[in-house]
Amino acid sequence: MAELVPVESADDDRLADYRDLRDVELRKHVEAEHGLFLAEGEKVVRRAVEAGYDARSFLMAERWLPGLADVLETTDAPCYVVSEALAEEVTGFHVHRGALASLARPPLRSLAEVLADARSVLVLEDIVDHTNVGAVFRSGAAMGFDAVLLAPRCADPLYRRSIKVGMGAVFSLPWTRLPDWYAALPTLSARGFTTVALTLGEHSVPIEDAVRGIGRLALVLGSEGHGLSERWERSADVRATIPMAPGIDSLNVAAASAVACYVAARR
Repeated sequence: MAELVPVESADDDRLADYRDLRDVELRKHVEAEHGLFLAEGEKVVRRAVEAGYDARSFLMAERWLPGLADVLETTDAPCYVVSEALAEEVTGFHVHRGALASLARPPLRSLAEVLADARSVLVLEDIVDHTNVGAVFRSGAAMGFDAVLLAPRCADPLYRRSIKVGMGAVFSLPWTRLPDWYAALPTLSARGFTTVALTLGEHSVPIEDAVRGIGRLALVLGSEGHGLSERWERSADVRATIPMAPGIDSLNVAAASAVACYVAARR
């Protein structure tokens, strides 16, 4: 069972995992160096622990202890109990969901392991906004996709904001980073997937037609600003678009992923 440890100073070294959570660049460095990630909120913390991630510690206000009492019984990690004002001083924002957990970042899975039993996967190229990455994971999980593959420059799906927006979908949906950006889509085709690129480019067909009859599907989404790179668009097996009303040419990638995942799941 977790030991409840009252802490009264923001300078306490035991709270180092939780400092400066609004500083994205600093957090990237800290989390990579120490092999950790953070989960925020009762539901997300619960899902992380129940999914088997090893807790390093917890940070929460006293009034949130009862809601996570059963989770704290399953671990020996310390739980630092602080006032809400102190939690805000340490993290840099109001922790309105009341609970944070620092967890050990697992080793990255191999591409072969993630794809072994997959029938439908999402492939993300250079989506750099953590909110969008979290939303795509949530759409994929909700629509029954089996895995997510990320190009090297995509945002971290285990960053706190990604996890929060995705409501912990990253804990249940297998994922990894693609080792080779240039040959990524041909590699998937060689493994038996039909790569369907969501794009406004030439020769795109409505998404309903593009995915019809496909067995193993890799649905490919591009970056927020320019969409897919020319390389990925050219190397995809099929190009698809979401039909829209006149005068509207595109959706935010998070919204587009939800629509495309819904259609693909019913192919």
